[in-house]
Amino acid sequence: MSTVTLDLDGMTCASCAARIEKRLNRIDGVHATVNFATEQASVDCPDGVTADQLVAAVEATGYAATVQTPAHESRPEPTDRYLRRLVTSVVLGVPVLALSMVPAWQFTGWQWLALALTTPVVAWGAWPFHRAAVANLRHGAATMDTLVSVGVLAAYLFSAYRVIAGGSAHELYLEVAAVVTTFILAGRYFEARAKRRSGAALRALLDLGAKDVAVVRDGVEVRIPIAELAVGDVFVVRPGEKIATDGVVVAGASAVDASLLTGESVPVDVGEGDEVAGATVNAGGVLRIRATRVGADTQLAQIARLVETAQSGKADVQRLADRVSAVFVPVVIGLAALTFVGWWVADGSVARALVAAVAVLIIACPCALGLATPTALLVGTGRGAQLGILIKGPQVLESTRRVDTIVLDKTGTVTTGRASVVAVHGDDETLGLAGALETESEHPIARAIAAHAGACGPLPPVTGFVNDGGNGVRGTVDGRAVAVGRLAWLPGAPPSAELRTTAEHAEARGQTPVWVSVDGVTRAVIVVADTVKDTAAQAITEMRGLGLAPILLTGDNERAARSVAQRVGIETVIAGVLPADKVDHVRRLQSEGRVVAMVGDGVNDAAALAQADLGLAMGTGTDVAIEASDLTLVTGDLRAAGDAIRLSRATLRTIRGNLFWAFAYNVAAIPLAALGLLNPMIAGAAMAFSSVFVVSNSLRLRRFAPSR
Repeated sequence: MSTVTLDLDGMTCASCAARIEKRLNRIDGVHATVNFATEQASVDCPDGVTADQLVAAVEATGYAATVQTPAHESRPEPTDRYLRRLVTSVVLGVPVLALSMVPAWQFTGWQWLALALTTPVVAWGAWPFHRAAVANLRHGAATMDTLVSVGVLAAYLFSAYRVIAGGSAHELYLEVAAVVTTFILAGRYFEARAKRRSGAALRALLDLGAKDVAVVRDGVEVRIPIAELAVGDVFVVRPGEKIATDGVVVAGASAVDASLLTGESVPVDVGEGDEVAGATVNAGGVLRIRATRVGADTQLAQIARLVETAQSGKADVQRLADRVSAVFVPVVIGLAALTFVGWWVADGSVARALVAAVAVLIIACPCALGLATPTALLVGTGRGAQLGILIKGPQVLESTRRVDTIVLDKTGTVTTGRASVVAVHGDDETLGLAGALETESEHPIARAIAAHAGACGPLPPVTGFVNDGGNGVRGTVDGRAVAVGRLAWLPGAPPSAELRTTAEHAEARGQTPVWVSVDGVTRAVIVVADTVKDTAAQAITEMRGLGLAPILLTGDNERAARSVAQRVGIETVIAGVLPADKVDHVRRLQSEGRVVAMVGDGVNDAAALAQADLGLAMGTGTDVAIEASDLTLVTGDLRAAGDAIRLSRATLRTIRGNLFWAFAYNVAAIPLAALGLLNPMIAGAAMAFSSVFVVSNSLRLRRFAPSR
């Protein structure tokens, strides 16, 4: 078996995806999953089935397909094709609406101007709907596009007939054709814009890596593109640079910030013989590294594949409007035809039969159906943006209703993600000497100590600074020999029993003790830790109130994770996990029947965010995590996670309410139109009222209040 990924074109609703999937699965031995959100098909097929056969099967269904290009080169969704049509429809449709609804502006022959303005809206603006409706008709299917096309054309053709035949100007429905087209185009545009970012997570992952690298060849450094780096090459990484690829340190010592890949809150000291990963950052000295894995074999590339797999396997949310329209559309068209025939036979008047049939089509015109989702989504997402919550699209909302478990990354999510001094066991003079010495170091822990000491007063100058990579730093400060670092490395007499006990207690809480020696005497211990966010405990309480069970999932060590969990009120902790393990743990929870939300901020969380039923990324984190998630919390305040779920649920309830009333209006009004009790004018007014109701219902979301 081999896996082929197809890029699909021409899908307009979830039923399109279902039809393609059904057609591909008819091929012997083939198992296909079509994702409408990403417009891709993941196909497992036996060796005897070629990619050309798969493409031909999709084309036979009425859609286009190509074998997928590399993820970072995937085509974006062409939102501009909707934007141009939308802008044109607005410009031409507003005068039509004004002329039709304001009698005082109706001059002699105004209907001809209205017809002229409406014609390009119906012919060009609504062309994507007409084209899709015809394509579906050829394959014996009906979708929302069919309903849009039939409704727009019915209103337009009936009105055009009235204008040309010289009928009453009060029985025109040109504004219906123009406004319906405009609103549906607006919904499609915003939907396409959201879907356009579906592949951005993979592009962001690839952009994380270094673009070039300084390779040592024949004793000389040569800077080459990363693509030319080979296994066995030795390359140089200076402080602040990204490590180009996975490898082993052959010379030098430094601290490496691997938080993006491993979740470790504190940089890891590395020296000769230690393994390092590509895309991590060298925070200390100069390193020489021998490449052991390049290209698709690196940890970064493996995480990219995890994200891609999780995204392609995520089930598409079937929209209620699309599901019902599969039955609703042919029923409405059939009722219109029966109405026409019935009145023609019973009354003998073609004109009266046509009016009744058009009334059925107009009363069924899907303006309210088309507005139900985009208006609620626009208001909900707009309110979310004001509160620092970004909802990527309607496909996100369904999961929020069912979520019962929320998995939280530790570093940068529950904690600040920055090392800071939490306690100083020693006098102010010793702290000042240590802070002065640490100002010469680029290590994140050193910066935390220097900042803390500097806040207490000016720091003296340093001479003779030496960085003993991985152990500590030493130098002369104010004429005194000062060393800061690991206890086993410090020169001079051992510390007091009291200081040892203090350090042991700090380590038990998952904190890092840093020792200070002055003139050969160990005089102080400074405790450094990744601090818990002030609002984290409140956020966990609010999550429990929403019926969510919190779980802490981190790459950090068990003691640090347990300490943080205890402070914020989380009982279940899973620590020491790698990026692939995070995905496995999310899958395990899902296999137990749980609906899982994941909150994270690093590259190491990206695949798990994509795998989860609902992914929430902290906006203070990496672009990869943000793009792989469904919701982004811009503020970095964990309380926003609860607000995001509440807002998403409220938006989903509004959409469902809109759809219910839109369908209820159709179901109640269509029989009246078929019985001749509604003329097209009243049908148009009723349709307009249903649209106003849907918009007004959606606007209630503007009053959504955060818990904070």
